[in-house]
Amino acid sequence: MGKADMSRAEVCVLACAEAFRGDGEILAAGVGGAITVLGARLARATFEPDLLTHDGGCLLTGDVPPLGRAPAVVEGWLPFRDHLWLVLNGRRHAMLGASQIDRYGNTNISAIGDWARPKAQLLGVRGAPGNTRCGPTSYWIPRHSPRVFVERVDVVSGIGVDRGACELRRVVTNLAVLDFGGVGGTMRLVSAHPGVSVDEVVAATGFALEIPAVVPVTRTPTDEELRALDRLDPERTRDKEVA
Repeated sequence: MGKADMSRAEVCVLACAEAFRGDGEILAAGVGGAITVLGARLARATFEPDLLTHDGGCLLTGDVPPLGRAPAVVEGWLPFRDHLWLVLNGRRHAMLGASQIDRYGNTNISAIGDWARPKAQLLGVRGAPGNTRCGPTSYWIPRHSPRVFVERVDVVSGIGVDRGACELRRVVTNLAVLDFGGVGGTMRLVSAHPGVSVDEVVAATGFALEIPAVVPVTRTPTDEELRALDRLDPERTRDKEVA
């Protein structure tokens, strides 16, 4: 497969991988779907070899296995208590999902609607408070829309910049890459994916984004990165997450 056949999913995986650039020896935890797991593994397999990756359970992977396969080399054991130690000491960069996110990066994975009588019950807060308060956090949103990018989240599960988040790094969506470099730590457009206009991103966002004077196109994978991605995801699971 070459760049001529590159899909939107590959752009998204690479954008997730780029969120881990410069992290060094820190646990990269993709927990927002296959795209996030592939992003962490692609980063380690290419430009960020010191990253720690795990098998989704209690094993640190000594190699970078394809999705759904056990590692050929186990680097170490990571029981839950040690995993929590990494979280509490800022040694884990988690890439999470969100049902709602606002301009400051407050996220909701708990319930939609009024807390006393929600329209939909979701996951609960899970580990979002600890992740966002203690270490770097990024987000993967597979469907960028005003229903997800909202003026105010219904329930605060993960805290944003205005509530004392440790470090919100990036938000990657099927349309664009965003960060929190806007005025007062608000969300800012970093790049739009190939074939996506700035107007499309703005229309899909339910609050005012900070838009730089020049918005670049999101970086596309090199041939080497595409080959690595084909090895990591031979079943092309990535394409099932991104239209």
